[in-house]
Amino acid sequence: MAKQINVALIGNPNTGKTSVFNALTGLNQKVGNYPGITVEKKQGICKLPRGVKAHILDLPGTYSLNASSIDESVVIELLLNKNDKDFPDVAILISDVENLKRNLLLFTQIKDLEIPVILAINMSDRMNYKGISLDIPYLEEKLRTKIALVSTRRNSGIQELKDLILSYKTIPTTPCLDSSAIDQEYFDRLSKAFPNQLVYKLWLVITQDVNFGKTERKEASIESFKTKSKSDLKRLQQKETIKRYQFINNTLKVGQTIDASKAKDLRSRFDRVLTHKFWGYAIFAIILLTIFQAIYDWAEYPMDLIDRSFASLSEWTKMTLPEGAFTNLIAEGIIPGLGGIVIFIPQIAFLFLFIAVLEESGYMSRVVFLMDRVMRRFGLSGKSVVPLISGTACAIPAIMATRNIENWKERLITILVTPFTTCSARLPVYLIIIALVIPEGRIIGLSYQALTLMLLYLIGFGIAVFSAWLLNKVLKIRTKTYFVIEMPNYKLPLFKNVVITVIEKTKSFVFGAGKIILAISIILWFLASYGPGDQFNKAEELVTSEYATQNISEEDLHTKIASHKLEHSFIGITGRAIEPVIRPLGYDWKIGIALLSSFAAREVFVGTLATIYSVGSDEEETIKNRMAGEVNPILGGPLFNFASGISLLLFYAFAMQCMSTLAIVKRETNSWKWPILQLVIMTAFAYIVALIAFQFLK
Repeated sequence: MAKQINVALIGNPNTGKTSVFNALTGLNQKVGNYPGITVEKKQGICKLPRGVKAHILDLPGTYSLNASSIDESVVIELLLNKNDKDFPDVAILISDVENLKRNLLLFTQIKDLEIPVILAINMSDRMNYKGISLDIPYLEEKLRTKIALVSTRRNSGIQELKDLILSYKTIPTTPCLDSSAIDQEYFDRLSKAFPNQLVYKLWLVITQDVNFGKTERKEASIESFKTKSKSDLKRLQQKETIKRYQFINNTLKVGQTIDASKAKDLRSRFDRVLTHKFWGYAIFAIILLTIFQAIYDWAEYPMDLIDRSFASLSEWTKMTLPEGAFTNLIAEGIIPGLGGIVIFIPQIAFLFLFIAVLEESGYMSRVVFLMDRVMRRFGLSGKSVVPLISGTACAIPAIMATRNIENWKERLITILVTPFTTCSARLPVYLIIIALVIPEGRIIGLSYQALTLMLLYLIGFGIAVFSAWLLNKVLKIRTKTYFVIEMPNYKLPLFKNVVITVIEKTKSFVFGAGKIILAISIILWFLASYGPGDQFNKAEELVTSEYATQNISEEDLHTKIASHKLEHSFIGITGRAIEPVIRPLGYDWKIGIALLSSFAAREVFVGTLATIYSVGSDEEETIKNRMAGEVNPILGGPLFNFASGISLLLFYAFAMQCMSTLAIVKRETNSWKWPILQLVIMTAFAYIVALIAFQFLK
């Protein structure tokens, strides 16, 4: 037996595909993109008996093999290309026990491709609750497959599913109906013209507008066979769908029984409240406030512990290792730089925890439905809500999610405005600045700091919507698309799914940011530790002679020397050069360096300041204390005061400071024009708003 089996998880959206994927793979999974396509690719390893491993590929959700979007076409391209390294030895069709009829359409289509298909009927624990009973032997016979009744909530049926994967060669590959009967003459001619190919595979190649460059076919000869017009082919597709549903209806008449008297449905009652035109928004606002309050209250202690630990580690490194450049690099560059990102793990983990719970429970779909009412007034497609909402985690996958928007101009507007929504990379900047400049007080149980954080999220979303309205007027869009979203059933979030989501997302954030921060920390340490000319090289002599007549302590003298060196280092010279541009915003040259370096990624801002403030410092101080102790060289008083703090918060709320986002916008629009416009306009807007805020508040 093969030591590795390729398994494709296929199914409609909201059938619990992710839950089954997590149950099979656990934390043994990774996320990437399909080559050349920005569609998420989740894959993992499932260990089976006899030393066999199953390579599980979680394909994008699709309702049928009649593709209407890029991510759906990924499914068809894989199933048609036997040369693809991920081509499945066996497919698992994940179906929802309450929507079996609809899910079986896709199942019958895959069967026509003569791929072994296991039918995994998920959420089987709801069968009694909904009054559903299934005749499994009859269904297996009629559908020519093996069926696993699965409940990821109760962890039942997973072992049975693994056993079926292991014995996939015993699963029949014959289709369960003759779909060619819709036009027997046409399909007979097709079969004669290409005797070595599956007729249904040829039919998909002819009717689908997707990339079949890698499929086994003679392109020219297939094109020349298109003897029917597009409208005739469309009618045949409709006939095919009707024929499949006739077969499914006849099968389920015997194989499925639903006792309507047993079905208990609280969903409609919840929906009436949660999607209400007033209470729906009020409840959503309360949930948001609770989330932001919890992010502050729950994460305070672990954050303080991490901050102190990194400060102690830096000091311990200096005391333990021999003096020299290498020790300074570790103590002043790498440790503070990494500390500047690790400190935010608790808050970022809590943010992803709440997002995972909202998605798992089915509430997030209601939020999207609610927000559609608002979006329409600003000229956006309802489908734009999904990227805008998911942009609160990261703008990159959010921009990828715009591929579901068919209208190009609507999609372009969504791509351009999505970076305004507050992503998790802004969170470290917001949290440290808010902690420094917003007082610790409460109003009706809610802290000023949590309210400020929520306000920043709302401002970002508001500017995104306003920008969309403006672009809509400029680009004169005539929208013709309709917003359709499936409302999943309410369910208690699965603990395992939530934990895996939090771990994977946090790990992705930390390691993604960590690589950049580590590289930038090393560069910044070098630039801050070395400099040209006597002002840097003879700093000790110059400062000692300057303060020779003054009675200052050795510790103060050391601080003056370190400050003089930093100011005349390579980084100090660069900072001084850009200081005139940023001084009107209330920033000094150190903040200027942090602004420049954070164009690589926003979260680098804190790590940069941690590195700059650590160079030459022997004090065991936390990054927060060092920032709080900084003095404004021109105005006096704390550098991070209310005016400069609000100015910084607004700058980061609106500036396009993420090279990865710019790269993905270029890739999605296939042009440098849009990302360059995005960079220039967003940065200019951020500068003007920050300038007005500082000048008004100072």
